[in-house]
Amino acid sequence: MNIYKLLSLNRKIKSHRIKFFGLFLLHKFNKRYLAVNLDPVLACNLRCKMCYFTDADYLKTLKGQFKDEDLDVVAKSIFSRALKLQIGCGTEPTLYKNLVRIVALGKEYKVPYISITTNANLLTEEKIEALLKAGLNEFTISLHGVTKESYEGFMKKANYDKFHSVFNTFKKLKENYDFKVRINYTFNKDNFYELSEFFNHFDAKSFDILQIRPIQKIGNTEYNDFDISSLAKDYPGLIKSIRETCAKNGVILMAPQSITTLNSENQSSFIFDYTFCYISPKKFWKDGFNWREESFNEYSKKIGWSSELLANVFRSKKTMKSLSNKLNYEIEFS
Repeated sequence: MNIYKLLSLNRKIKSHRIKFFGLFLLHKFNKRYLAVNLDPVLACNLRCKMCYFTDADYLKTLKGQFKDEDLDVVAKSIFSRALKLQIGCGTEPTLYKNLVRIVALGKEYKVPYISITTNANLLTEEKIEALLKAGLNEFTISLHGVTKESYEGFMKKANYDKFHSVFNTFKKLKENYDFKVRINYTFNKDNFYELSEFFNHFDAKSFDILQIRPIQKIGNTEYNDFDISSLAKDYPGLIKSIRETCAKNGVILMAPQSITTLNSENQSSFIFDYTFCYISPKKFWKDGFNWREESFNEYSKKIGWSSELLANVFRSKKTMKSLSNKLNYEIEFS
């Protein structure tokens, strides 16, 4: 399954009514449509300046992990409705000792696409290969700096050389395994211009997708300059150059067309809250869902979920507008 073509198709279908009618049918016929985002452990080995792990007060609330016996219950309750399983949503999944087991469970329940989001600093060739053998489809790698100085400055406690050794391993293992590597680059006005040197530091043969996304406020982070308006003039030209290099190397680019359109209405995101399912040791989809005792189907029937999906077919664009800024990037295939 090509998850990126599905995302692109979502953008091309402009009518939210068509989308919600599609979701309604998928739900009624017991088909997959959920993006399950699972944080198995609420911890991180780094202290990135643009992340809430630099917020001491918030950090106190991020504690807990799933017990081994919980994994089978989690999988049984919802994996059969997952179109995609994303392991690692806001924390570092490689700290979880039973990570391979989660991937294996995803494959056992025939989840079409399984991805891990990680800062990669704890990955080794042995761990990467174990995850691939278990059935992992994609590594999504967080990156906040192109050069060593910028990378280690923004991603405190990270090691630039170690990070690059992981990409060398990706390049090597791509000869024997079919998997994707996606880089998520978060930019601000202090690390934006070094993107012009990106392909001088990262071998295009070691990754497949490059997402360039603007800084967002996600708590009382150490780095708190969220004003990127000064980049508006130079942004199109730099992104055009990256787009051309991506095209030459067969890399998928995911990036906003311009900074000025970041806050424009985005109808492709209207369905976000109806497909996004977040799971952690402290939360499981919606409040009130007793995942240890009931399945997704049982609880969704109890709360009238199918009726809610159908009702959105008839709701106006204005009513749905609050969900319009979830996906602030474009997908380009090359």
